[in-house]
Amino acid sequence: MFYLKKDFQFQENQEGLVIGLFERSGKLEGTLAELDHEFNGYIHELIKNGEISVKEKNISKIHTLGKIGTKTIWFVGLGKEKNLTFEKLRDSFGRLFKEIHHKHWEIAFLLDSFTNEKMDTLDAAHAMSEAYALATYHFQGYKQKQNEPEKSLSELTIYTDYCDQEELEASITVGYAFGKGTNSARNLVNIPGNLLTAEEMANYAIDLAAKYDFEVEILEKDEIESLGMGAFLAVNQGSTEPPRMIVLKYQGKELWEDVIGLVGKGITFDTGGYSIKTKSGIVGMKTDMGGAAAVLGAMEIIGELKPEQNVVAVIPSTDNMISGSAFKPDDVITSMSGKTIEVLNTDAEGRLVLADAVTYAKHHGANYLVDVATLTGGVITALGLHTTGAMTNNECLYEQVLEASFEAGEPIWQLPLFEKDKERVRSSKIADLNNSPGREGHAIVAGAFIGEFAEETPWVHLDIAGTATASKDYDLGPAGATGVMTRTLALFVERFEPLEK
Repeated sequence: MFYLKKDFQFQENQEGLVIGLFERSGKLEGTLAELDHEFNGYIHELIKNGEISVKEKNISKIHTLGKIGTKTIWFVGLGKEKNLTFEKLRDSFGRLFKEIHHKHWEIAFLLDSFTNEKMDTLDAAHAMSEAYALATYHFQGYKQKQNEPEKSLSELTIYTDYCDQEELEASITVGYAFGKGTNSARNLVNIPGNLLTAEEMANYAIDLAAKYDFEVEILEKDEIESLGMGAFLAVNQGSTEPPRMIVLKYQGKELWEDVIGLVGKGITFDTGGYSIKTKSGIVGMKTDMGGAAAVLGAMEIIGELKPEQNVVAVIPSTDNMISGSAFKPDDVITSMSGKTIEVLNTDAEGRLVLADAVTYAKHHGANYLVDVATLTGGVITALGLHTTGAMTNNECLYEQVLEASFEAGEPIWQLPLFEKDKERVRSSKIADLNNSPGREGHAIVAGAFIGEFAEETPWVHLDIAGTATASKDYDLGPAGATGVMTRTLALFVERFEPLEK
């Protein structure tokens, strides 16, 4: 798929060639000057006239008309050198791949044309391979007749003067692994709830464990009952599909210490239960397992790259249905931790399954916790559709997650967690906690509820209700599932530094 070469020659036979263009004054230099010479100064004129654009993320194309061996040249505008960032470069590559994916079988890159003092060749290679995986993603779907494209880009030749081929191959491998792991998460979220049941999600995890030699544990309903996971079981009460508590362990250190717990909400379909959703709000609830998908996608990346860390992934999976046996508002349930919960809203089910999952992650030795969930509409009201909401009980841990999120291009924003928010969650007169103390600050009290089970363990909560899906195509993917937080979690694990005790 990726081929590395040196000493590019303009007369090589290729379908397409990609060159990066910075906004610079003066004469063209290096390879661009040579190319301009082959075209008798025509390239310089096209740039000068704006027909080949140097503006950020603008894609321009020219046909060579036989002047060189390559049939088509694609120019990627990069703007001013000082403004280029890794995220902008990755997005630029994404826009390019979306444009050319079904126009070429193979294409070549002059990788050094995408570098400057801040962006070295290794970063450019990572950005390119990650963008290739992300931007060319397509969910096959279930149509009887598929419209297959005539062409699909499958071969990328990379020309560079970078001398260490092993380092370069490693950067390409890492970038591609991050993209593919995200695509796996996207696939899971896009699958409808009748096909991706809790059992099927568990089977997916088993296959992942076999491929990457993870330790796997799948708790079935009788085992969940024996462990006293009453919060998780309450959500499952109305369903004919049995629940699964899914656990994957990756041990990258000699001793099982400094363990990172990744906890993902795995509600395969959410009706809201007796607090039923509206007819428009219920559509799309197959995506309510986006947190579980992100965790599984991150575990795939971890399996590929094998960081020297210890990770336990815990996913509580069920649907939330309505029936004569379903749990109801006013019910009181007992969680695995022993804390009792008054149910005021059956549509606040995500925090219930996460309560037992967080407790179980600690049971497996998690010293640090990050939970990911499509948890509340309130986070969309607060932060919109492009920013994930975050809460924490430990600022040092949060800073590490924050850094990973911005490197991944998946921004998060911290919501407050004050004592008064905790008091609202503890306000039940008949139980230790209530699961829904009101609409005000909905995203905050939902996170505060989960925090009651994290207790003193350093913990970060990520609410991806607004970011788990996209309503339209964007530079790095199509409308539908985004796989958000997959790369953030993987980067966080890869770069993790244990906190001082």
